[in-house]
Amino acid sequence: QVQLVESGGGLVQPGGSLRLSCTISGLTLDYYGVAWFRQALDKEREGVACISGSDGETAYADFVKGRFTISRDNAKNTVSLQMNSLKPQDTAVYYCNANSVALGRDYWGQGTLVTVSS
Repeated sequence: QVQLVESGGGLVQPGGSLRLSCTISGLTLDYYGVAWFRQALDKEREGVACISGSDGETAYADFVKGRFTISRDNAKNTVSLQMNSLKPQDTAVYYCNANSVALGRDYWGQGTLVTVSS
């Protein structure tokens, strides 16, 4: 059974930092790209950052470039999102997604809430 479990969300002041973790079980992470998405209240889900399974190449949405960093540890089956210089508009539920086009598989975690407020 595949499970993606996000952790690390919480309340932080503007300008602060949080580190989200996605612990993945039930699949071989080397074969999957992993991405973080977020969904704010009354808004559509949007992609934040992704990292490939093969070579660790990363990509970021423009609104987080220079502030967020995605990384993975395949040995520990964990993908992290380091979020710095947080802004109130970063407030959202953050979701972890594991996807393999070759295998035709797509999995989601349950999400973790990040609130940026003073």
